[in-house]
Amino acid sequence: MNAARVTNLCILLSQTARLFPDRIGVMQGEQRWTWSTIDRRVDAMVAALRALEIGKGDKILVQSRNNLQLFESCWVAFRLGAVWVPTNFRLTPPEVAYIGVSSGASVMIAEDIFAKHIDAVHAASTFLRQVVIIGLPRDREHAYDGLVSKHYSVEPAAAASVVYDDPLWYFYTSGTTGKPKAATLTHGQMTFVVANHLADLIPGTTEEDCSIAVAPLSHGAGIHALLNVARGAATVLMPGERLDPEVFWRLVQQHRVSNLFTVPTIVKILVEHPAVHRYDHSSLRYVIYAGAPMYRTDQKRALDTLGKVLVQYFGLGEVTGCITVLPPQMHSADDADPNANIGSCGRPRTGMEVAILDAQMRVVKTDEVGEICCRGPAVFAGYHGNPEATANAMRGDWFHTGDLGRMDARGLLYITGRESDMYISGGSNIYPLEVEEVLLTHPGVAEVAVLGVPDDKWGEVGVAVIVRREGSNLATPESLLIHLHGTCARYRWPHYMVFWESLPKSGYGKVAKKEIKSRLLADGGMRALEP
Repeated sequence: MNAARVTNLCILLSQTARLFPDRIGVMQGEQRWTWSTIDRRVDAMVAALRALEIGKGDKILVQSRNNLQLFESCWVAFRLGAVWVPTNFRLTPPEVAYIGVSSGASVMIAEDIFAKHIDAVHAASTFLRQVVIIGLPRDREHAYDGLVSKHYSVEPAAAASVVYDDPLWYFYTSGTTGKPKAATLTHGQMTFVVANHLADLIPGTTEEDCSIAVAPLSHGAGIHALLNVARGAATVLMPGERLDPEVFWRLVQQHRVSNLFTVPTIVKILVEHPAVHRYDHSSLRYVIYAGAPMYRTDQKRALDTLGKVLVQYFGLGEVTGCITVLPPQMHSADDADPNANIGSCGRPRTGMEVAILDAQMRVVKTDEVGEICCRGPAVFAGYHGNPEATANAMRGDWFHTGDLGRMDARGLLYITGRESDMYISGGSNIYPLEVEEVLLTHPGVAEVAVLGVPDDKWGEVGVAVIVRREGSNLATPESLLIHLHGTCARYRWPHYMVFWESLPKSGYGKVAKKEIKSRLLADGGMRALEP
C-alpha cells in the first residue's frame, strides 16, 4: 500500500474558484453558475453532510441525470474524503440496489424522480443512513438545495487529508459477464490521470475554452469534466437527457465549444445529422472519442465534416482511459496519407507502458495478436471487495484488459476485438471488427455488429446484424456477400445475416453485443447462408 501523503483532488476546484471566481463554470439551459458559487455550494454540502455524521471513508451513491448537483457531488465526496459512487441513471432499481449494497453506500443523493430506486436501495441495504434529494424530498429525506442554503454561510472546513491509495471514486464497469465490478480510483492515481489527460488529450486548454457533456457524468464524461475544472474551462450540460443533434450543434455555436468527450456511435449520429451544416462548429479543437474503435468509414466522414479535430484514446475504467492516444495530427481522411494510421488507436500514453502478451504472459512478436496489457500510474487500485477479480486482472504485474490487439514496429496499437467477441470457426480465430469494417464500406449499411453463435459443424459461426442506411434498397444478404468477395477472407464470412431497424446500445452509446446475442438466440430467426 502506498501511504505517501498527496493533495486531495478537490484542490482542482478550489484553485480554479480562487483564480476565476466570476467566470462561468457550468451552464444548463438559461442557468449559469460561477466557479465561486459552485465552490461555496460544495463547501456548504460538505458542512451539511459532516453535520449528518458523514465523513472520510463513507460511500456516497448518486442516482441522477446530468445537472449542477451531480456535477458538484463528486467534489463534495472528494473534499469529505468520501468515495463517490455514481450510477448510470438509466439503470433499473434492482441494478442500483446492487451497487448500493456492493459499495456499502451510507448516503444516497438522488433526483426525486428516482423514488423507486431509493426504495430499492433501502430495502436491500443495511448501510444506507441518509438520503439527499435533488428536488422534493419525502419523509426522512433531506433536500439537497435546502442543505446547501442552510450551510451556505458556514465557514468552510479544511478538506480531508488523504494518502495516495485513499479511494475517491468507485468506477463501476459495465462488464462482459456477471455483475458490474467497482474499480477503485484513488487520489494519487487520479492526480496522474488528470495531468496525463490534459497533456495528451486536450493540450493548451485554458479558462477561455468550453466543453459540452453529451454523456452521463457518471463515467467517462465525468473524468473529462475534471480536466476542464482543472483549467477553468466551462462545461455546458445538455438541457435534456436525450441527445438532440440540433440542440447540440446550436449549443456548440452559441458557447463556442472547443472540446468534448463521447463515443464513436455518438460522433456518427452528430456528423450525419443535417444540423451539423446549419451551425458554426469552427471553435471545436478536440472531439475525443473512446469506448470502442471507430469504423474507418465513420472516421473519414467525421474528418471531412469537422476537420482534424478527432482524438482517439483507448482505455478501460480500471485505467481511466490512460492506455493509448491518437491525436489530431495522427488522423487523416486520406487513405494514402501516411499520417492516417488506419485502424490504429495510437501510441502509449505519457508515462504508461503497453505490451501484447500471449497466454503464458510473454511479449509476442511485432504485429502478432495477443492480449493488450498495460502498467503505470494510471492503473487502478483493484476491485472493491473482490480480491479474486483483482488478482486475475493484475496477473504477472500487468493489468490485463481482456482486449486483443497487435503492435506495429513503431509501437502503435491496433485493437482486433474483445477476447469475449472473438470466436473460433472451424479452428480459425475470427475477429468481428475486421469483418464489420468491410461490411460498413457497403453504401447500404449504416450499422453492423458481427458475433459468433454455436454451430454443430463448425463449433461457432458468424452472424452479421445489419442496419440499413436510410433510403437504401438493400433487401437481401446477396449483395453483401458480393461485397465481401475479394475484400474479406472467405473463412471470415458470416454464415447468417439479419436485418434490424436498430442496434441496442448501452447507456453510454456502445453497441450492446451481449443483448444482440441474447436476442438472436432467443429469436431463432437467422437466415442460413450458403458459404
